[in-house]
Parts: sequence; C-alpha cells; structure tokens
Amino acid sequence: MDERTGAVSHRLIFVNRQSGSLTGVQDVVSFDESQVILDTDMGLLTIKGKELHINRLTLEKGEVDMTGTVDSLTYSSNDSYRKSEESLFARLFK
Repeated sequence: MDERTGAVSHRLIFVNRQSGSLTGVQDVVSFDESQVILDTDMGLLTIKGKELHINRLTLEKGEVDMTGTVDSLTYSSNDSYRKSEESLFARLFK
C-alpha cells in the first residue's frame, strides 16, 4: 500500500501467459472470454486472449485474479471512459 495516498500500487503478474493477478484495479469495464477491460490506477488495461476467466474480484482491495491464454495487454488513457461515466450519471439525475 502506498503510504502517502493510501492507494494500492498497480501490479501485474502473469505466469506463462496462463494465470495472473493484478492490483490497483478500480473497476471492470467489460469482460468476456476473449477480452477483459479493466480501469486501473495506470489507465484502461485491455487484456485479449482465449478462454479468459476472472476467478476472483475484490474491488475494495483493487485485486483481480484471472486465468486463460493471454495474447496481448494494452494500456490506454481512461479519461474518455471517466468522462462518459460522468455524463451518464449527469443524464440519470437531471
């Protein structure tokens, strides 16, 4: 845990492209057997592969454990995701 902010540091560990664990996860944007998109402290993380399964999800701690064959990992900015999320809430509570 980061002493200054109280946030969990972002960590990504995959073993033999088959199983892995992540920390610093804020939200699961979407998931299916071929793609998982996570909102992390370091931006949106897109994981593509085959037979992807989320075995454990603890958003309170920011942790995810997954299995499957990982083909690619891609980070991108999460600014547009967060802006679209805000506009959705703004539209709901008008």
